[in-house]
Amino acid sequence: MDLRQLRYFVTVAEERNITRAAERLNMAQPPLSRQIKQLEEEIGTDLFDRSARPLELTKVGRLVLEQALQVLGRMSEMRTMVDRAIAADRRRLSIGFVASTIYARLPPIIRELRASDPDLDLALLELVSLDQVVALKDGRIDVGFGRLRFEDDSVRRIVLRKEPLVVAIPSGHRLATEKFEPMTLQELEGVELVLYPREPRPSYADQVLRLLNDAGVRPQVAYEVRELQIAIGLVAAGEGVCVVPESVAKAHIDGVSYRSLPPEAASPIIMNHRHDDRSLELRLMADVILRTYEIWGYPVPDALRILAQGES
Repeated sequence: MDLRQLRYFVTVAEERNITRAAERLNMAQPPLSRQIKQLEEEIGTDLFDRSARPLELTKVGRLVLEQALQVLGRMSEMRTMVDRAIAADRRRLSIGFVASTIYARLPPIIRELRASDPDLDLALLELVSLDQVVALKDGRIDVGFGRLRFEDDSVRRIVLRKEPLVVAIPSGHRLATEKFEPMTLQELEGVELVLYPREPRPSYADQVLRLLNDAGVRPQVAYEVRELQIAIGLVAAGEGVCVVPESVAKAHIDGVSYRSLPPEAASPIIMNHRHDDRSLELRLMADVILRTYEIWGYPVPDALRILAQGES
């Protein structure tokens, strides 16, 4: 008697028909009938009354069915517990990110992280900055990459760098130039602006509006959209300009030109993690960022070096 025979027997008992049971098991009827017959021979008596239509269990058959269900149930429970134990033992790092960081060299960092530890199980989840805070505190992610500063005693932030902002402009617009020429914030006065994200707020959109307001600029907000790709698409369609991180310009979207802004126009790239987290996985992430930033020539924050070394 084996588990396969018990599963076959339970299926026939539930269907009360050999043909339907064979279809459910995705097998031919004769092999199924032979397996049931072998089980009956091993037990020493019939398990089904074959003269009945549909099939009916004998008294012994009902007893075997009760025990078979218990055995198969226990095997399923054991499989679940084993799977949970394997999952708990697997080293894992869950990473939350805002969409704009995909352009800001996050992908090569992820590739380097995988190469540094092929056995590390990585999970990536797109989350706006404020949702990352909740996910960190709930344990759904271990590290988050966003652009908003916020205060929370249970979360520690590291400003990795400040990324310059540029203006995405329709290629036929009066402000467009063939080269990546600088422009002033004041040139955006009265210009139709595509703003993202529309929600939730506060967000990167508020950083842009604050930057313009501080410069005394009153743009005309033509669209508020949820996703960066939609914002750039609207720019390409000639519906307005959009202030975006410099890395977005590398995407080279047809119909879109870019111009740089003054140095004060910048958006931080912020790495967040739980305040008390000193795991090897988080330290590896910090070390990978440290090494790649040194290769790219970016200044390395002291807080990142401290985290990579496992210090408090």
